[in-house]
Amino acid sequence: MKFKACTKELKSQRANELGLTLIEIMIAIALLVIIATIGLVAANPAGQIAGARNNERQLHLQALMNSIRQNIADTSGETFTCVAGAIPTTSTDMASASGSYNIAPCIIPAYLFTMPFDPSASGAHYTSVSDYDTDYTIMENASGVITVAAPYAELKKSISISR
Repeated sequence: MKFKACTKELKSQRANELGLTLIEIMIAIALLVIIATIGLVAANPAGQIAGARNNERQLHLQALMNSIRQNIADTSGETFTCVAGAIPTTSTDMASASGSYNIAPCIIPAYLFTMPFDPSASGAHYTSVSDYDTDYTIMENASGVITVAAPYAELKKSISISR
């Protein structure tokens, strides 16, 4: 009898030792959630994506400025030559729409294969030289300095190139 009582007591102790309590499981889950949250905040995926789009905008503006400079070098060496006329003296959108500066026929395909456009602006697109909207702006000041800019840059950045 003593043996049966001892075995029964041993079994009940083993049952308590082998399983996890509800509190232990909840603590483990809470720790995992805290670690995952810290990881997501540190990685900041939205900020990383916005930064990548800003880098893309910078590269687009460099390509546009290089094509403008190549046009100037290939033509007269002093001014940009385009069927759309002189570069505007106020910041103007580069697009095929009326009221915009239609630069694409002057640089596509001689200097660029396709017209770059803002990666996140909803209306920005390029279909052809007669149907595009870059959502980038261009202007030339009185000193002849040409500026191309990305007015929809993210992360409170101002992206422009002047030459």
